[in-house]
Amino acid sequence: MADQTTEQKTEIKLFSADLDGTLIGKPDGTLAFRRTWDNLENPPILLYNSGRMLRDTLDLIRHQILPTPDYLICGVGTTIYDYRRRTVMKEFTDTLTVGWDRKKIEEVVSRYQDIEQQPKKFQDRFKSSWYLYNADLDRIRELWNELEEKGLKVNVEYSSSRDLDILPEYANKGNSLEWLLEQLNIPPEQALVAGDTGNDISMFHLSGVRGIVVENAQPELFGATVEFPTFEATRPNADGVLEGLLHYGVIDSIADISGESLEESSYDPAIQHVLKTSKFKSLSQEELDFVETAYQKAYEVLRLCITPIGFSACSLEHNTFHHTDQNYKSVWARDGSITIMGSLSVEDPEIRSCQQRTLVTLLTHTSPHGLVPSNVSIETETPDYSGIGGIASVDSGMWVVVAFYHFIRTTRDYQLLRTWYPVLKKIIERISALDANNDSLIEVPEAGDWMDLFGRSYNVLYDEVIWYSANLSFGRICELIGDYKKAFEYLRKAQSIKDMILAKFWPSINTEVPSYSFADQQFSVGDTSYLLAEITPFSFDWRCDVYGNILAGLFNVLDLDRALTAFRFMWGVGVNDPSPVVNLYPPVNAGDPGWRTYYTVNLLNLPYHYHNGGIWPFIGAQWVRFISKLGLRDIAQRELYRLARLNQTGVTGEWEFNEWVHGQTGRPMGKSYQAWSAAGFIHAYHDLQLDSSADGGAEDTPHGQQEGAAE
Repeated sequence: MADQTTEQKTEIKLFSADLDGTLIGKPDGTLAFRRTWDNLENPPILLYNSGRMLRDTLDLIRHQILPTPDYLICGVGTTIYDYRRRTVMKEFTDTLTVGWDRKKIEEVVSRYQDIEQQPKKFQDRFKSSWYLYNADLDRIRELWNELEEKGLKVNVEYSSSRDLDILPEYANKGNSLEWLLEQLNIPPEQALVAGDTGNDISMFHLSGVRGIVVENAQPELFGATVEFPTFEATRPNADGVLEGLLHYGVIDSIADISGESLEESSYDPAIQHVLKTSKFKSLSQEELDFVETAYQKAYEVLRLCITPIGFSACSLEHNTFHHTDQNYKSVWARDGSITIMGSLSVEDPEIRSCQQRTLVTLLTHTSPHGLVPSNVSIETETPDYSGIGGIASVDSGMWVVVAFYHFIRTTRDYQLLRTWYPVLKKIIERISALDANNDSLIEVPEAGDWMDLFGRSYNVLYDEVIWYSANLSFGRICELIGDYKKAFEYLRKAQSIKDMILAKFWPSINTEVPSYSFADQQFSVGDTSYLLAEITPFSFDWRCDVYGNILAGLFNVLDLDRALTAFRFMWGVGVNDPSPVVNLYPPVNAGDPGWRTYYTVNLLNLPYHYHNGGIWPFIGAQWVRFISKLGLRDIAQRELYRLARLNQTGVTGEWEFNEWVHGQTGRPMGKSYQAWSAAGFIHAYHDLQLDSSADGGAEDTPHGQQEGAAE
């Protein structure tokens, strides 16, 4: 990317933003965007560039959710509308007729049995829209070539692994924007764009324009912009747009909306019953002060876990260890990585140094074949490459890749990146070998991840979600190294993993995706409200892996509609009672088909214990972040307050930040002063931006031709 200082000084005269998934999707962020934009004295020309049809877009603007625009581009680039004059720019529409024959297009496409026409409301004179699930590039090229063989001059746009739009040859978001810029006599260098999916790619590819890629963007957009001057936001939707506008100097500050109440109409009607509960109320000053105290206590606990070789799983000074739990006195790959990610927002040199030492310790002891140790003894620095009982720790390596990327993104320590890139490459390649049937998902041995001593295997939701994030993270690592070809390869792989997760773990009787296995046929007896916990060739676990679903929301595996559906289910069944949250709903009971006799070992995995429906404060922190990402600001704050109360409760004293809590009684269990419990609270606190002096998280890193990138 070009020099950031130069970018910020270049005047932006026009801002073109996608709507759904970019400006729309997180109500509090959308309100902050509106307030911020309306406060500008001399704002750039504002253009909404959307796949929505014109009528739908006008209805949205009438609800005053967004600032009043100057222009609209609708129907994926098929209509340009002058909003100030309330008229369609017919001069542009006239350019679309050459080579366009809608009837012939429908004749060609309708012959494909796996392609279904979208409802009439999504159709337009110059937009033929269809559903095609999980198609690869070759499949799209095949269809495009057949259309051209019939003499049709078209442009084929495919996004979100579902939406297929066939448009006139020169109609897409980018070409329409380019035409409008020429009419307004604005050079592309003075235009800024923002988006989140594949149909936004053409905007970013206009020569000279700069862009904002929001945090919740699809891998297809990340992959298509690796060599273009774009800015990756650390926040989703409109929050990410505001980050980008700050970066490019379009705005000087973001409007404070903390004192404003969000109207229920801003939210999805399906969850408005939640908003009417007593829990949808802003925190009092006394409660905010208590949360602030909890934050300070979490910071103190985190510092107790600093050791010479990295973060210990818990405070070594405040816990008693027996012969069966000596491995707590270790730097764990999983715990350490999650602790790193949770504490990146803390500007403390000792904590930052410990984050780096944790990564270096784990990478130093990674085997020549890319096997990351499950943990490394703090006393002897001896690596242990297995988990409990010698079982593989599949998720350890994936977490290290994810944490390493986020650490580099925060610190911009490109020397560290260059040093350890070859080892990271071996790690990701080794885990890839676990995909024995080449379906993009990995096969996990029983009890082979964080839920050790728990009988889950083959395609496990939790592992597949982290596998997606690891590929996305490694793709961005390749991007920083400057290997754009490999970056595109891994980003495309991440998209494939995401598609497979949604196809396999979110069954529906209405799915257009054909079933390929016995398990698919077996569980497609109804629609689910969450991602299933486990899929094997001959069975499935119908339970809700609460942690897996939360991670799927945070890592953008779930789209907004599915994320809201999963939240509605988890909220409705009370996964956050008596405290946030249980890791599994409902627990496995003796006599259930999934019960294992070894669940009684040390009485760990009895119902409502440990991994079998126990409450985990570090997962509770991710629950808070998940709710915040949905834009449910007040509920997120109240859940953070409840989490603070949980962390205050201890076995022998207050503020122990215990490892886990009994799922029914709410009594704390496990080791005290747990690193990831403290780091998780810190992470959630900063995500909710409760501290006005905090910057809200890691410093943003641009991508694509980045100044100072590792080469």
